[in-house]
Amino acid sequence: MKRETKNNQTQNKNAIKEKAIKEEKKHFVYILECNDTTLYTGWTTDLDNRINRHNQGAGAKYTRGRLPVKLVYSETFQTKEEALRREHGIKKLKRSEKKKLINGGVHGTSNGSRI
Repeated sequence: MKRETKNNQTQNKNAIKEKAIKEEKKHFVYILECNDTTLYTGWTTDLDNRINRHNQGAGAKYTRGRLPVKLVYSETFQTKEEALRREHGIKKLKRSEKKKLINGGVHGTSNGSRI
């Protein structure tokens, strides 16, 4: 019985640690400007690595033929769900609205922080 209690305690501690690690992970929504001046919006948990992957041709299919790309905007979120919701919202914007967002104009609501 004592062994089962210790196992349960260990499992609980591990679950708490995993939850804390997951909560510490940041989620980014970003906008890239492609070489042909089009804009690409995506999300990631490692912004620098993701931009490098895009520029190596290993990112999204859309950006592969439009290299190099440069980061023009990003927001940070605590959860994947928030980031995906924001990414979807940005993707629905017109180009002119995205440009306003990039240039510091406010469109929609966000819990994120700008680069």
